[in-house]
Amino acid sequence: MIRNATPEDVPEILRLIRDLAEYERALHEVRATEEQLNAALFGPEPKVFALIAEHEGRVVGFAVWFLTFSTWLGRHGIYLEDLYVDPEMRGRGYGRLLLAELARIADERGYGRVEWAVLKWNTPSIRFYESLGARPQDEWDVYRLTGDTIGELAESAVTPATGR
Repeated sequence: MIRNATPEDVPEILRLIRDLAEYERALHEVRATEEQLNAALFGPEPKVFALIAEHEGRVVGFAVWFLTFSTWLGRHGIYLEDLYVDPEMRGRGYGRLLLAELARIADERGYGRVEWAVLKWNTPSIRFYESLGARPQDEWDVYRLTGDTIGELAESAVTPATGR
């Protein structure tokens, strides 16, 4: 069963995030807390959303997503931040069902894209995504500002209030 996440799912969502990070060899980078996830997913104006995959009442997978916008298409899209299914539950269709639900949401709302990133070494996931018709966008590289670099760049901003 695929359903929208509820506040009661937050501990399981954090568990799945940590499991995904461990699989991706980056558990040391997880800083998210239940409080942060609850505020982001269920606060007054949520900007991020989650789907849950259940098997016999147990949470076995999730998809976390948010809206993007394509200036070229003039339409919103979905960016899939995380998709994860417990290893013992893989091959039962839960990943496909989560992506199918995202596609349904995009189609129903007139969104132009569903996109995500996958680690280059993650060949099982790459094969899975390609089996669904997804194609890599090799002409683009992803860039990121984090931590101190955000603050350093922000300090150089010119704001109307200060004129600096």
